[in-house]
Amino acid sequence: MVATAASSAFFPVPSPDTSSRPGKLGNGSSSLSPLKPKLMANGGLQVKANASAPPKINGSSVGLKSGSLKTQEDTPSAPPPRTFINQLPDWSMLLAAITTVFLAAEKQWMMLDWKPKRPDMLVDPFGLGRIVQDGLVFRQNFSIRSYEIGADRTASIETVMNHLQETALNHVKSAGLLNDGFGRTPEMYKRDLIWVVAKMQVMVNRYPTWGDTVEVNTWVAKSGKNGMRRDWLISDCNTGEILTRASSVWVMMNQKTRRLSKIPDEVRHEIEPHFVDSAPVIEDDDRKLPKLDEKTADSIRKGLTPKWNDLDVNQHVNNVKYIGWILESTPPEVLETQELCSLTLEYRRECGRESVLESLTAVDPSGKGSGSQFQHLLRLEDGGEIVKGRTEWRPKTAGINGPIASGETSPGDS
Repeated sequence: MVATAASSAFFPVPSPDTSSRPGKLGNGSSSLSPLKPKLMANGGLQVKANASAPPKINGSSVGLKSGSLKTQEDTPSAPPPRTFINQLPDWSMLLAAITTVFLAAEKQWMMLDWKPKRPDMLVDPFGLGRIVQDGLVFRQNFSIRSYEIGADRTASIETVMNHLQETALNHVKSAGLLNDGFGRTPEMYKRDLIWVVAKMQVMVNRYPTWGDTVEVNTWVAKSGKNGMRRDWLISDCNTGEILTRASSVWVMMNQKTRRLSKIPDEVRHEIEPHFVDSAPVIEDDDRKLPKLDEKTADSIRKGLTPKWNDLDVNQHVNNVKYIGWILESTPPEVLETQELCSLTLEYRRECGRESVLESLTAVDPSGKGSGSQFQHLLRLEDGGEIVKGRTEWRPKTAGINGPIASGETSPGDS
């Protein structure tokens, strides 16, 4: 508008005319004499004042029809000349965009406040895990998801075992020992060595339910000359109740030859600084597992085959999958009325994608109490033993009687 008004002082504006005769510029006649331009002394035309003044009848302002008269605002004008000012970007839009970004970032940062505002809030809300207790214990939180619970509305034993495996790998990663491979240290990678579990013991006091949050603590210790022991404690984040204890023994295997290997000195130097000098959270069950075959088994489940998703990155079946196969031959009435409270597994060999397995289960006559006890064998169809185990079961209401009365805590706890 400023540029238009300025230009009108130097250029004549056509005089409106309501008659059929076209109007003239300059001193031409017009039917609306009050709007007739007046020639100024300096050669300009006085147009703006007369064009903007509305006509009056008997002292009252009268609006004109839009078709009979076009004012300065109605008449299309040429675009203003390009200057430095009107070629600049719209800074208001840019400022608004920057403000929006900063407000969104501030809101996100407020949501990532690590300080708990209530005692029941988690210190580690995203379950990323962290090293605690002088760098010897790894701690991670897990929220029980709806897809991790079973028909009993509680987390399955496979869910518990997956939490154990996940924290073990994250512990190695957080300690800076993880290299290319499944939990391998740099020196293990150079020598084509991998970790394989030899024995696993799990005792469950109570299974968490959907929406519960559990805290998993894990650490490693020496086991004999060529082994490593890893222990876990799973507790309820809100109450501190110990839900599960687990202990395992790991040995090394050559990834190419698939044979067990001694721990090289270079690897020992990597892992020994992370060992904890403590007793296992579960006393070793050294009871010998009796031989089990078709004649002594009470139930057999044949034709079990691994799927591609059952393999880990080392190209053998994940040890958690073995538990599901063991339960395949467990009597259905036991699965419906009782829950697994104790598990001991001895891993004899690995199996691959092309393997076909059989699951055998027999009642253990030495079982005591109100629950049941079973012996298990998972083997190849040609008779090669994969896993031998023992399970103990209890009525489904027996796991809510309070925490484990063992006084076991993680290393360094007072």
